[in-house]
Amino acid sequence: MSDPRTTTRRPVHSQHVDGFGTVRVLPLDAAADAEVIHRWVSAERAAFWGMNGLTRAQVAEIYAHMDTFATHHAHLVVRDGEPVGLLQTYEPEADRVGDRYDVRPGDIGIHLLLAPAGPGGDRPGWSAAVLGVLVSYVLLGLDRRRIVVDPDVRNEKAIARFLRQGFVAGPRVVLPEIDIPDVYLPAKHAQLAFLPREVAFP
Repeated sequence: MSDPRTTTRRPVHSQHVDGFGTVRVLPLDAAADAEVIHRWVSAERAAFWGMNGLTRAQVAEIYAHMDTFATHHAHLVVRDGEPVGLLQTYEPEADRVGDRYDVRPGDIGIHLLLAPAGPGGDRPGWSAAVLGVLVSYVLLGLDRRRIVVDPDVRNEKAIARFLRQGFVAGPRVVLPEIDIPDVYLPAKHAQLAFLPREVAFP
């Protein structure tokens, strides 16, 4: 059953995938989406997301603060009205990753957290279908030349997922700690990977 809080929101991208459903990318509503996002980021499987231990109010506050930036954006990804993922996009030159590689014109960074599998267990092809739609949105919808991702080097599942999708592994880097008012990010050992538009859409 679709959530009325997601069906009335205007998507920034909508795409039907045969045999899978319609995937829509919605601007994140920090207050309305706090419950589902908190549930996802609180799970042990999301430890690399860095929000384990936060309250729902703290999660809502973080995304409300992000909404004030012109360079970082958060989105709720829904499939046939049901929330299935959290997508964050950012300008690499305005992010700590921009100091760790040679940023090119047209680059855009993403962070992606997919919802856990439901009672039915693993969903073959599910992650690839969602990620494929998001690649279309970022590279074609936003008219960008290349996507950069920076998963934690220990997050082998995420790294493998990106490489299966056509991303090419780049260097391993250390992203420095950020400790300023309203924002704290611990240092992170990251595996960079890149997906040029000509590879995704030859």
